[in-house]
Amino acid sequence: MKIKSIILFLLFLLSLETLNAQKVVSLNDCIFQPEDRRIVEEKLKTFSSRSCLSIAELIPEIGYSFLGTPYVGATLENGLEEKLVINLRELDCTTFAESCLALARTVKSGKTDFESYISELERVRYRDGIRNQYLSRIHYFSEWIRNNAEKKIVSEEPNLKGEKFERTIRFMSSHPESYPVLKAHPELIPALIQQEKEISGMNFYYFPKNNPNQILKNLKHGDIIGLTSSTEGMDINHVGIIVWKEGQFHLLHAGQSAKMVVISEGPITDFIKPESKNTGIMIARPVY
Repeated sequence: MKIKSIILFLLFLLSLETLNAQKVVSLNDCIFQPEDRRIVEEKLKTFSSRSCLSIAELIPEIGYSFLGTPYVGATLENGLEEKLVINLRELDCTTFAESCLALARTVKSGKTDFESYISELERVRYRDGIRNQYLSRIHYFSEWIRNNAEKKIVSEEPNLKGEKFERTIRFMSSHPESYPVLKAHPELIPALIQQEKEISGMNFYYFPKNNPNQILKNLKHGDIIGLTSSTEGMDINHVGIIVWKEGQFHLLHAGQSAKMVVISEGPITDFIKPESKNTGIMIARPVY
């Protein structure tokens, strides 16, 4: 009888996993334009013939197809209820990396429909893949790496070869006026502070910029990286995709100064010069 109960329990867990894998986000919960749907479907169709590529090869290939796409910040801000925003016409550094990752995962799954893509995007963007108002979105990229590692979407193991990232995270709660939803809903701040305390208590590792050779030795083509910050209360300044070009690692990213998606002219080490406000690099290595 005990064995039968265990078997039934395992079958129940399997059914939950299957339901979760088949979950499709309602389009009523999304914000997008027809052009966004066209871009998604076009890219899924184009890259479906390259699904044999590894996820690390596929992500940069998809990223290259966005070159020249305008940089626009704060495209995800749509109020407390937090509808899922799909905007591939305008990208910032994080939405660029998320979009490339979600597109690549959809291609690797063998699917080419819009709904499958938005399900992947929601899983990547939100804590534990569950969208439930503004604070369910992963706002700090260090936590983004950790949570997506727990979901087995990326690996943070490369960082273990680096040094401990000692940081007290509190930038958002200290500057609520910079975030429209927090400014309109100050009642969210206590819950945000609790989230920040939990993130600050996590053990993160990174590669400090004082040892560039160690950084270069641990990077791989297709890595998603965060440039760690010297700004008080902040973890990551900028996000991009590492690409191997002409014998050096460069950054494929939505650049605010370039105002579009570009490949950096110089190598990744240009982003971690001594005078830079970036203190080093944290790696999220995509897995599938």
